Amino acid sequence: MHSSQLSNTGRGLKQQIGLIAGPVLALIVLMFTDLQPGEPMVTRCASVAILMAVWWITEAIPIPATALLPVALFPLLGVMKGKATAGLYFNHIIFLFIGGFIIALAMEKWNLHRRIALKIIMFIGFSRSRIMLGFMIATFFLSMWISNTATTMMMIPMAMAIIAKMKDSFGAEKVGRFAVGLLIAVAYAASIGGTATLIGTPPNMAFSRILTIAFPNAPEISFTQWLMFALPFAALFLIIAWLLLSFVFARHKGALSADPEVFRAEYRRLGKMSYEEKIVFILFLLVAVLWLFRKTIDLGSFSIPGWSSFLPVPGFIDDGTVAIIVALMLFIIPSRTTNNGRRARLMDWETAVKLRWGIVILFGGGFALASGFVESGLAAYLGTQLAGLKQLPPLIIVIVVCTMLTFLTEITSNTATTEIFLPILAALAVAINVNPFLVMIPATLSASCAFMLPVATPPNAIVFGTGEVRMADMMRVGIYLNLIGIILITAAIYFLGVHVFGIDLSVMPAWVQ
Repeated sequence: MHSSQLSNTGRGLKQQIGLIAGPVLALIVLMFTDLQPGEPMVTRCASVAILMAVWWITEAIPIPATALLPVALFPLLGVMKGKATAGLYFNHIIFLFIGGFIIALAMEKWNLHRRIALKIIMFIGFSRSRIMLGFMIATFFLSMWISNTATTMMMIPMAMAIIAKMKDSFGAEKVGRFAVGLLIAVAYAASIGGTATLIGTPPNMAFSRILTIAFPNAPEISFTQWLMFALPFAALFLIIAWLLLSFVFARHKGALSADPEVFRAEYRRLGKMSYEEKIVFILFLLVAVLWLFRKTIDLGSFSIPGWSSFLPVPGFIDDGTVAIIVALMLFIIPSRTTNNGRRARLMDWETAVKLRWGIVILFGGGFALASGFVESGLAAYLGTQLAGLKQLPPLIIVIVVCTMLTFLTEITSNTATTEIFLPILAALAVAINVNPFLVMIPATLSASCAFMLPVATPPNAIVFGTGEVRMADMMRVGIYLNLIGIILITAAIYFLGVHVFGIDLSVMPAWVQ
């Protein structure tokens, strides 16, 4: 969720209410309830979880600051040792994020991402629907590797330039609706593209780590495995979103099309592909290939051996290791530019510190909270309370989970929401005796599929901030995409996920024990 812009007169009402309500509710639970007689840690962990949930939802204090609460409160309340809690804030998923983001920053530093986007748009075409498709494909692809916020921030100025040129040529009235559709298309494509890879959006990485915290024997979710499942879902969702947006915003009569020269001029402004761009592009391809083929890919009749199998101890390598190896190469390989007479590198620390450290802390807080659920017994307690849902068909439960996460994310941080609910859903899966993947993966995807409100995602907030898009425009198409997303996610886990993740609907996996 986009951080609330506070007025000069003071904090917003929501933040003020949350700042007081969070501690009050937490104290009521801590002092006047006993969730599990004889097990006080259950109640103590629940009180911390309630405080974090209220402060995350209301943004009473900055979201990353709330994520630090377990470091302070878990040791004080006896839930977990301080050393153990602190250790949860850095792990292989964190380093996967750090390495991936450093590579993305290198692409931005040398303008490689802009070159890729312009190439895609110029290849697709220049009619209204094709311009929209070109922007959506370019945004989708970049969001698989670069943060959704950064991708949207890069694409919006290009979209605004096209809109301005078309208004000059055809008049603001004729272009107005298409302008709205194009901007919304960029925002939606950024959110959808982020779901396709494990590093594309924070909830995906949060799921990977929380799964291993809740179920230490669970199989690793590799980059390739997630891609095989999520990319087909995301690609289909992108096509449906384009068809819907084209129907609503680009089906009017009249031969309106963008001037190809606008794109060509932008591309010429980039100049010839520099040495630095070429090397960064090679490293980008290298990390993608290393992620894809790290583990053996079983295709049924034959398999492609993973490169890690040729190492002395294959199990010691993970996707985070790969990301850091390639990221370090950026600090080692020299560029052809100089800095105060010294040969510069492809990446410098001044650029690297732009990394989203708030997200790193937010990840850590979510992992600490999930670990507290397990260590305190709160997860087992919730499982007992949720056992009654076993009477419902798993399909209905999946639809309810998708609906709840989709619409809750309209008003809350998607990362914070997944970190609150994934441990609960892990307990739910045990309680109703279904594979945890069946509820946790749909919840993870749903947290990135909120399209109705400007505050739902940073991309939505950015396009709303242009002044071209009204909330009514976003809600009118967003509600349909929310509902379509719920259907697609449910279908994806049942028809594709069962094969990719080895989900047997009739058997609880052994690693749950």
